Amino acid sequence: MIDPWGSSIIDYEKLTEQFGIKAFSDNLDNIKNPSKLMRRGIIFGQRDYKKITDALKNNSEFATMTGMMPSGKMHIGHKMVVDQLKWYQQQGSDIYVSIADMEAYAARGISKEKARKLALDEYITNYIVLGLDVTVDNFHLYLQSENDDVKDLAYTLGSKVTFSQMRSIYGFDNSTNISHIYTPLLQVADILHPQLEKYGGPKPVIVPVGPDQDPHIRLTRDLASRFNDEYGFIEPSATFHRFMTGLTGDKMSSSKPKTAIYLTDSIKDATKKVKSAKTGGRESLKEQKELGGDVDKCSIYELLVYHLVDDDNKLKEIRQRCLSGEMVCGECKACASELLEKMLEDVHTKHDEAKEIAETLL
Repeated sequence: MIDPWGSSIIDYEKLTEQFGIKAFSDNLDNIKNPSKLMRRGIIFGQRDYKKITDALKNNSEFATMTGMMPSGKMHIGHKMVVDQLKWYQQQGSDIYVSIADMEAYAARGISKEKARKLALDEYITNYIVLGLDVTVDNFHLYLQSENDDVKDLAYTLGSKVTFSQMRSIYGFDNSTNISHIYTPLLQVADILHPQLEKYGGPKPVIVPVGPDQDPHIRLTRDLASRFNDEYGFIEPSATFHRFMTGLTGDKMSSSKPKTAIYLTDSIKDATKKVKSAKTGGRESLKEQKELGGDVDKCSIYELLVYHLVDDDNKLKEIRQRCLSGEMVCGECKACASELLEKMLEDVHTKHDEAKEIAETLL
């Protein structure tokens, strides 16, 4: 059972075997300019991605759909979604972003007003800062609670879903509130509504998500098939990205400040977190020199891989120096701190202007 509201997926191989997620690497040769997340295996899995590679190859219309449940501060792990949206936007995709305020209320008790404020202040503002173009006509941002197309579609889709099916997918029981049980249908409607005639009709849709969201993807693909005769829906595609490890070695979380670097952190606070972060270093300097570091268990190396080093050759050099024992953790942390400082300086400089733009979108 995968819980989209609380699970922490670690065993990616078991996940792909159990639920039939295919390797993303099989598609790399068919993508002209794969992103660094694709090249580096951070995007590790996919469902039905050939529809997207075909659209890219033929320069035909497709859409990218993502959503956010605004329940806390945006941290650097969330930047992965923005990077993927930017890449698809550069390929000519329509972009749809749902603010899941109805889900936030049902699952976390967050009011509509608070959800809207969190979404604009913490997420959309930073999406703009990080380079997503929200000024183009094919960018669509909306609140679930204010999108009648999504709400009406969710109601219609619910006619072919039973409680037994929802329980088997999500683990709902007799104590689960009805609003929470209903929210997956809103997620499905979010994903499928770009294919309504009002939005240009049936087209391939790609949904980049973490593996904890796969239950929504499976339900959506099932319902797209069931309603194909009525709407002509094409089953959506999905990619799955790895989660970043928290700076403490646990899951990165918006509610646990020590595990994450927030995009609103001061440079002083952010670099302090880097200096105290868990690494893949050995117990002594002597061991480090002899055995090298364990880069695949290092939160600092992850920062470099996911966000701070764009040059693949530079990253390879850092990895080899760590594995050989030539680079010690202090040097690597200093490198990461310097790169993070530059990134946050840029984020902070652009913040106020981006916030003004964000507030015009809803």
